[in-house]
Amino acid sequence: MGAPPTPVTAGVPLRPGPGVPPADRALTRPRRRLLAAAAALVALAAVGAGSLLDLRTPAPRPADAPAGEFSATRAYEDVQVIAARSHVAGSPANDQVRAHVEQQLRGLGLETEVQDTVAPEAGQLSGAAGGATLARVRNVVARLPGTDPTGRVFLVAHYDSVQTGPGGNDDAAGTSAILEVARALTTGPRPRNDIVFVLTDAEEACLCGAAAFAASHPLAADGGVVLNLEARGSTGPVIMFETSKNNAKLVDVFGRAAPHPVGTSFAVEIYRALPNDTDFTAFLDQKFVGLNSAYIDGGAIYHTPLDTPAAMDRSSLQQHGDNALGLAREFGRTDLTDLRSGYDATYFPVPRGLVRYPGWLVLPLALLAVLAVAALGWLTRRSGRASTGQLAAGFGLALGPIVAAPVAAQLLWLAITAIRPGYAELLDPYRPIWYRMAVLALAAAILFTWYALVRRRIGPAALAVGGLAWLALLGVLLAVAVPGGAYLTTLPALAGALGGLVALRTRQTGPWPVVAVTAAAAVGVVILLPTVVLLFPALGMAMGGVAALVAVLLGLTALPVVDLLHPQAGGQRGLVALRARRLAALPAGAAALAAVVLAGVGLAVDRFDAAHPAPTHLMYALDAGTGQARWLSHETDPQPWTDGYVDGVASVADDFPGLGDAELRAGPAQAANLPAPKLDVLADTSAGGERTLRLRLTPQRAVRLATLHVDTATATVVRAEVAGRPVPVEPRAGRWGFGLVFHAPPPEGVEVTLTLRPIAAQVALRAMDASDGLDALPGFRPRPPAVGVVGSHSSEMLAVARTYPL
Repeated sequence: MGAPPTPVTAGVPLRPGPGVPPADRALTRPRRRLLAAAAALVALAAVGAGSLLDLRTPAPRPADAPAGEFSATRAYEDVQVIAARSHVAGSPANDQVRAHVEQQLRGLGLETEVQDTVAPEAGQLSGAAGGATLARVRNVVARLPGTDPTGRVFLVAHYDSVQTGPGGNDDAAGTSAILEVARALTTGPRPRNDIVFVLTDAEEACLCGAAAFAASHPLAADGGVVLNLEARGSTGPVIMFETSKNNAKLVDVFGRAAPHPVGTSFAVEIYRALPNDTDFTAFLDQKFVGLNSAYIDGGAIYHTPLDTPAAMDRSSLQQHGDNALGLAREFGRTDLTDLRSGYDATYFPVPRGLVRYPGWLVLPLALLAVLAVAALGWLTRRSGRASTGQLAAGFGLALGPIVAAPVAAQLLWLAITAIRPGYAELLDPYRPIWYRMAVLALAAAILFTWYALVRRRIGPAALAVGGLAWLALLGVLLAVAVPGGAYLTTLPALAGALGGLVALRTRQTGPWPVVAVTAAAAVGVVILLPTVVLLFPALGMAMGGVAALVAVLLGLTALPVVDLLHPQAGGQRGLVALRARRLAALPAGAAALAAVVLAGVGLAVDRFDAAHPAPTHLMYALDAGTGQARWLSHETDPQPWTDGYVDGVASVADDFPGLGDAELRAGPAQAANLPAPKLDVLADTSAGGERTLRLRLTPQRAVRLATLHVDTATATVVRAEVAGRPVPVEPRAGRWGFGLVFHAPPPEGVEVTLTLRPIAAQVALRAMDASDGLDALPGFRPRPPAVGVVGSHSSEMLAVARTYPL
């Protein structure tokens, strides 16, 4: 008996066409299905391994490496000196670090100076406390003159640390790398262009050192190329994550000259949209061009006492130095007058290099991918492998795992943090690998479950086309909104469509359809697998859903290969069909079990202990006028140790405006015998309806910062100067209308001039200063070994404030 006729609606088949059995609804139908699956998976595994191996950091070179090479072992000797202890801007320890850096550069015969000045925050942004932010900075600047300069190349890192840690990685890594690069450059022929080494101060406080150099130093007057070296962790590949705009020529140099080029245009797009800043920001504000690089894995120790030299992965330091030296040499011999392109480049790492193409190709490629997927859908329907209805269903149903995987990943992390609340205060767990693998296993479980449930009814070919259609559509959306990230979905969709077209046009029972879809999936692996790996440390487990989303997109590009793990697409009955369904459920069940096991292993392995303490946050605030003191914490769900100090929620905006206006956990504390900063009136004049106060704010103890705020009920500030420098007057809501924050104040104090309206008989000003360390305070109980300090700029802060009526 012949095959029954296929029902049609308006001439459109609703089921596979006549003569096409259900088993032929896939893009491939190899005779030896298991052998084809094994070969395809081995090939993709090899491609994936090659992509990930290319992200490995190089082995650190020994101290006796050739003079012209970068040696992480030599650089590490400087790390040990720089990060011997915490050295916040303005501290005696920072003075010692600066003296070492200056001595090393002078010892190389370089023209070296210290830029000592008062500088505003980069971009004149408002400080965290809601006011104009400045600092006294002392930058170390050295120059290697070029033979025939066309411009200047600036190698930049900051030598200060946070108050809570010695900065073994952030940024002793960048500082020591620059010292070693300087040594290597001075041992060979002089470059064509000037090379300027800039070790900035007060980066952690306000980026003020970089702002001072970029805006006012004579060597920065004509701009140039900036290479900024940072670290936000302790290990991992060095990623070039930020560029100036119109970066195509810069990226081309990076791809050619950096020995280990890891970077993506997607990262640049994301970083531009985030509120995060580094010293590089200050240079961009002054129209420099350049590249910003950092290694970012191991974020649990970021800004904590654990960021010691011993915590550093010297292989990451080696990569930092290799890239910095290679780029310094290339930019040192390049004509720097024409480095701006009219467009950004799209780029991403592949084994042994960096793929890059002009940004103006992004939208045409995205549209081409849409056309290619449409052609695949047309040919799939024409060949009888799916009806129009099935193609539409495949497209609609493919949205399921795209939504479900990131949601499930976020829910998994919520469950884990409910079990271990201390994770909420960390950028990433100390040992995140188990949790990362659990997220990937969960994404795979969702994808496999979805596929097993809908495959028989909709058909493999329709689902493959539907998945590629979503990638192509996302490519168009990204091309419009985030052009640098469009390659993530455009290129896999284009490759998948072309692979599918080849598979449909070749003999189905031969090897070539499997080869075609495997090659297409390999493109997705090369592009998306490194992205998944890099996203985890970049965003942390708290945003693991983003990595899960990219993992599912990778799975959608490889659906024809995934299909080989299942029995034929239909035609079975009875026990054969039952066995087929059970077999199809195996990948999903295995992945789900793996997710549970991996998450459990993570909880068992990554426990808080003396070497990996639970992070806690505590401050002390004293009103020297009233004698009242409080313990404060920004922990929303206080750890048991913190809970012994705080017992409720309070706002300190009125009493301590220098701490900001966020609600904090608070508890009573014993008053310490500590002096408030002194506020002296140097001059008090009135004219034209305005009152001008010239004041001196002088800390009475060694402090990290000082603040001054004016009560809006008594006067409004219309103009202000700090240390002779005009500062912006930005109206603020609340009691304190004007505020300033001064980091690293000199012992003699800071002169402040305020012009006020209206002329009032009395003006109220609130002065505060802050130091670090709580150990000597009455009532303080030292932390147990398994309790640590969170990486925060306010951790361990000791603030003293007083109101002065003038």
